Amino acid sequence: MARKAELRNTYVVKKNEPDKTRDQIARTILENGPATAVVLAKKLAITPAGIRRHLDSLISEGVLTARDPYQASERGRGRPSKVFVMTDAGREKFEHSYDDLAVAALKFMSSKNGEHLVNEFAMSRAEELTRKGASIKSSNKSTLEKTKLLAKLLTKEGYSATTDKLGNGDEICQHHCPIAHVASEFPQLCEAETKAFSEILGTHVQRLATIAHGDGVCTTFIPTSVSQKTKTKVKEGAR
Repeated sequence: MARKAELRNTYVVKKNEPDKTRDQIARTILENGPATAVVLAKKLAITPAGIRRHLDSLISEGVLTARDPYQASERGRGRPSKVFVMTDAGREKFEHSYDDLAVAALKFMSSKNGEHLVNEFAMSRAEELTRKGASIKSSNKSTLEKTKLLAKLLTKEGYSATTDKLGNGDEICQHHCPIAHVASEFPQLCEAETKAFSEILGTHVQRLATIAHGDGVCTTFIPTSVSQKTKTKVKEGAR
């Protein structure tokens, strides 16, 4: 009997391995944003065949969806690889369990002629972020350096943020949003957060996409200021 129990336990462990791997894949996309099967296979050291099997399972479960890439950096032969993106249903598996309660509370406030209270709550959250980013705001660093520091702060707050170059400026990408479910009902939260970014960075910013509105990633564009371009040219000329 002991031997049979041991065999059953071994079977359970083996049976759960695919679940662990799928969870790793889903969490990787959640924290780092949309990715191709090739990129995921390399990052997680899984064979291409293995990664595609798990991706198919995650798609059938409604956790992921496959999309054509937003833009191809290079045009080569054949069709560009599909990009796998976290769905709203998949993201909800990682969200805080208090989301529904938060939405209900804010709806109640709003229904009681308390729309101004919802706005004040959104501003309060933004002011807290601004307070945490006070050292970034007061520093003499360049806009790019401040942007990178803000991304680190946002990651610490649970937003898994990164920075990237975009046109004549930079972009902050938030690959996860702990309050996406709430923000989808109350966009004031996103609007106030955008103002906080502008306050911390000391420059105009533009929100391009949000997870709350169905996009795969929250993206905010930070244009390079004229003064910053001039400083860069002066530094390059002095070399």
